[in-house]
Amino acid sequence: MNSAAIIPARFASSRFPGKPLALIGGKSMIERVYNQVTAAGLDYVAVATDDSRIYNHVKAFGGEVIMTSDTCINGTERIAEAISHLASRPEIIINIQGDEPFILPEQIHSIVKALRDPGTGIATLKKRIDHSDELNNPNCVKVVSDRDDFALYFSRSPIPYQRDNRDFWPDFPVYFKHLGIYGYKTDILLDLVKLPESSLQKLESLEQLCWLENGFLIKVIETNFQSIAIDTPQDLINAETWLKLYK
Repeated sequence: MNSAAIIPARFASSRFPGKPLALIGGKSMIERVYNQVTAAGLDYVAVATDDSRIYNHVKAFGGEVIMTSDTCINGTERIAEAISHLASRPEIIINIQGDEPFILPEQIHSIVKALRDPGTGIATLKKRIDHSDELNNPNCVKVVSDRDDFALYFSRSPIPYQRDNRDFWPDFPVYFKHLGIYGYKTDILLDLVKLPESSLQKLESLEQLCWLENGFLIKVIETNFQSIAIDTPQDLINAETWLKLYK
């Protein structure tokens, strides 16, 4: 097996309990994510969950699903456990968050392509921020990259900070948000889950900061597609509106 996509999904959520089963246009969010990922044509796609309601729902719509333990502290750990259930280990693992119902197959392809480079062990996506309200939204994670498109830092706060002109907004093209998809070479992924929680990870509640603190490089690929991640019930309302406009 060359490439596999695992979609971690949990029922419990402080901001939006039961989020994977929430309906968007009459179809559950997790089913929409699954269908988008399947369309990318990878060798294998499955949902990984610790909840029987999600497990049974995925089975009901004909999807592949792996039951994992309830001790996983994040999606990366859940994916690593899911890999142990596979008959063969894939070379590349794609991690698509279960709250990205509009992720495009082309975006997944760009991650896979980046991981074909021997110098890339982790890859993810960024999108230019077009609206100032996103900049101050802590649910919208920001990213700054170097000249070779490797991540320098991720934050829930606006980065970079504008020291001399705090009200300035717009044409200066340096603000990017991070989108909820990762790709890893499998050996790298299995190294990541062994890392203890880091100080920056604790402060920002962003696991990728632990990877950076431990010297792992993260390739960040720019995409022009405006994905809608569902973090809150209000985001679900926005997704319904988006679906009516663009379906």
